[in-house]
Amino acid sequence: MAKHGKKYLAAKAKVDAGRAYSPEEALKLAKETSITNFDGTVEVHLRMGLDPRQADQQVRDVVVLPHGLGKTVRVLVFAQGEAAAIAQQAGADYVADSDEWITKIQNGWTDFDVAIATPDMMSKVGRLGRVLGPRGLMPNPKAGTVVPADDLPRVIREAKAGRVEFRMDKTANIHVPIGKVSFDVDKLYANMAALMDAIKKAKPAAAKGTYIKRVTVTTTMGPGIRVDPIQAQSMVVKE
Repeated sequence: MAKHGKKYLAAKAKVDAGRAYSPEEALKLAKETSITNFDGTVEVHLRMGLDPRQADQQVRDVVVLPHGLGKTVRVLVFAQGEAAAIAQQAGADYVADSDEWITKIQNGWTDFDVAIATPDMMSKVGRLGRVLGPRGLMPNPKAGTVVPADDLPRVIREAKAGRVEFRMDKTANIHVPIGKVSFDVDKLYANMAALMDAIKKAKPAAAKGTYIKRVTVTTTMGPGIRVDPIQAQSMVVKE
């Protein structure tokens, strides 16, 4: 088993493992216990009371974080003709409008953070599942990344502003970044509040019992900090 270093152990000592913190306390503590020399990412991890094997108990949606993620988001759009021109005008970093682009990505090029496609391109994009799927880059109607040409400006703008997809994995957990350690607590709180609201709205009709069992806040390589799940679900964005 890997041993933790002195910095991690010192940070972990600041966290009371038996306590469920309020969201604001947890976010303050996350900033205090960040141990990286770079501007780490603050993440929220949720343990869901759902059965991931059941199709009617899946959780998948998107949320636009009010203060973004604190990084430059590179957007690639699969589109042709007029839609390609709209994507270019709307600020897409790359517009994949030819078979050469499909081949380039098939060969392993994935220097982008978000992929968006128009419906007519999905027959070609479908061939890229083995490359894009494992990286979470495959356009999907459920995630709002397969849209008609008229919607491209809005979706591109949201992606660059901090549009984040969340989905429950096979172990019934959800992992979502909500910003950088350098963000002040109010911005992290607002982003977390937006996320929690979106997850509540995405609750499947077939969900029974406790919807969210556990909420944890952490930073890149930092210790986990338990958040009171009831308080987390009651968060509202401060005016």
